[in-house]
Amino acid sequence: MSIRHPRTKDFQDRLKRIFDEVDDYLEDRYGSLYDLHPARPARGETHNKEHSGLFNVGASFSAGFGSRFGRGYVISIEIATLDRVPDDIEEQIDDEAVTKIRELLPREFPDRHLEVVRDGRVFKISGDLSLGQV
Repeated sequence: MSIRHPRTKDFQDRLKRIFDEVDDYLEDRYGSLYDLHPARPARGETHNKEHSGLFNVGASFSAGFGSRFGRGYVISIEIATLDRVPDDIEEQIDDEAVTKIRELLPREFPDRHLEVVRDGRVFKISGDLSLGQV
């Protein structure tokens, strides 16, 4: 059983909406270029976009120890295929996904300053992650 602050849930629900929209964008643009992993359901066959289709876009919270940006959400863009995806195409997919996330953050979080930064080898959403006044 996990206990989460309701504002944390709201924050993560908003992030999920962004990631689902980015997932749809990537599926539309690249979904037909590679064979889907044999153990992965086709796009739309599950209730959650994380579990079907070629892409899984999400993030996990990082306390930010050792990072010059501090805490934030490390962005993950996974491609569910056994095909070899060339490095330049993976980089292009990452860049397009990050661009879309940057576009969508102000829509979902108009009252916060959030940005996508490169933190070492990963992209991270950082900025105002506060829960606000209780």
